[in-house]
Amino acid sequence: MDKEGLWKYAPVLLVGIALIFQYNLFVTPERLEQKHREILQEVSTTYITKEHYKEQYDEIKVQLNDMQRKLDEIYKIVIKEHQ
Repeated sequence: MDKEGLWKYAPVLLVGIALIFQYNLFVTPERLEQKHREILQEVSTTYITKEHYKEQYDEIKVQLNDMQRKLDEIYKIVIKEHQ
C-alpha cells in the first residue's frame, strides 16, 4: 500500500482503533480473571450446591411425613369421637 492510500484511510483506521479502546473490545487476561472471580462470587451467593439442596430436600421430606402422620392421628381421633 502506498503513502497516498495510507493517508486516505488513516482517519478510518484511527476511528476504528479509538472504538476498540473505547468499548474495550479486547480484554486483558487480568480483567478476564477479575470478571471470572466476580462471577464465581455472585454464583456462590445466589445459588446453593447440589449437596445442600439434597439435605434440605430430605429434611422437608421428613417434615412432610411427620405432618402426614400427625394429620392421620387427628383424623383417627375425630372419627372415633363421631362414632
